[in-house]
Amino acid sequence: MSRNKATILITDDEKSIRNSLREILEYEDYRVLESEDGETALQLLEGEQVDLLLLDVKMKGMDGIEVLEEIRERGVELPVILVSGHGTIELAVEATKKGAYDFIEKPPDLNRLLVSIRNALLNSRLRHENRQMRSRLHGVQPIIGESLEMDRIRQVIDKVAPSHSRVLITGENGTGKELVALWIHEKSPRNSEPFVDVNCAAIPSELLESELFGHEKGAFTGADRQRTGKFEQADGGTLFLDEVGDMSLEAQAKVLRALQENEIRRVGGSESISVDVRVLAATNKDLSAEIEKGEFREDLYHRLNVIPIHVPPLRERNEDIPLLIEAFLEQLSSNDILFEGRSLSDDAVEELQKHPWPGNVRELQNAVERLVLLSSNQEVTREDVQQYVGQEQETGELLSGLASRNRTFQAFKEEAEKIFLQQKLRENDWNISRTAEEIDIQRSHIYNKMKKYDIKK
Repeated sequence: MSRNKATILITDDEKSIRNSLREILEYEDYRVLESEDGETALQLLEGEQVDLLLLDVKMKGMDGIEVLEEIRERGVELPVILVSGHGTIELAVEATKKGAYDFIEKPPDLNRLLVSIRNALLNSRLRHENRQMRSRLHGVQPIIGESLEMDRIRQVIDKVAPSHSRVLITGENGTGKELVALWIHEKSPRNSEPFVDVNCAAIPSELLESELFGHEKGAFTGADRQRTGKFEQADGGTLFLDEVGDMSLEAQAKVLRALQENEIRRVGGSESISVDVRVLAATNKDLSAEIEKGEFREDLYHRLNVIPIHVPPLRERNEDIPLLIEAFLEQLSSNDILFEGRSLSDDAVEELQKHPWPGNVRELQNAVERLVLLSSNQEVTREDVQQYVGQEQETGELLSGLASRNRTFQAFKEEAEKIFLQQKLRENDWNISRTAEEIDIQRSHIYNKMKKYDIKK
């Protein structure tokens, strides 16, 4: 909304109701318009910029439901709150199905009404901003944050995107490295060509070469047809090598050759195929340390690390948390009616800013969804955050529950082992190799324990 004051149109055939609502809303610093019937309301919507409609259900002429239907048929996008002195569950359900934001009974509870109006206007603003961003960037989610770190990343993206230079994006899991890669592609001259991503950690090393370069029919057991690889699929566009630090040394050598010669050879093939691909790579590892250990090729590192971009963890930019929360709430409410009108109090947001967020933005997103679902209030409170997000309390309750559920020490150990393994798998996006390395056990042991405890993604 471009104006400082939001404009609310009150439509009710009782003048006393309109006067009462006008007095309340103007006191809350809203601009107020009035109409006594549906026809007048529709006329005002054509000539005025209205941000929200308060609409009575029972009126002479067109009733509120009919006005709502007409608004939606005309394609007018604004939140509508229906008010009725004859409210029923059936009527509320019908109103919601036809696109009403909320349904409030007369006489309206003042606090409930004002909260609904604020949430509806916020929801509308976020939807509008989201649509604008998506239309500009072909559906790519915006990089959210006003911290110096995020401003710097956006500036670097603007500078490097028009070039063909390779970029190495580093950062912890869940910080948004793939989103940075998508923005580089979308702002580049290649944005009309494919963006192809491959998670190097999620593909077994023996299959990664075929995934990247493709294979000919009969190249190995099970290769019953020819297959093009990711390099060919990304020809003319961008190839994103996610978790490149988990690539085997053999695959690294072949990727290096492809970057040097701008051509690839399918597994089992003899023909060289030219490819025009911009390569972006990302990793959560310290590749300099991996080079010292002999786990990553130094020459490939220098080929990939032409432009370095580091995405900081959320704990180093917690001033961005309120904006991220707003965006997550908008996303949730746009996909599921259960989340519409829900919000977090200022105290709740402050409490979330104290959290270390080891899982970064991804963990925060999950926490917001959990809070909104489990909170008994329309507005999530500080107490809700402490109950459902506080690590120390969760840990204490978990240990207490484990001890009370299991009568033997062996049973206690096994359940604790299952919980530990599930948590580590989730933190590593269910990548077995990375999890095995992090917790220092063999990959085969993880498979055995997953089978033993019936652990599934």
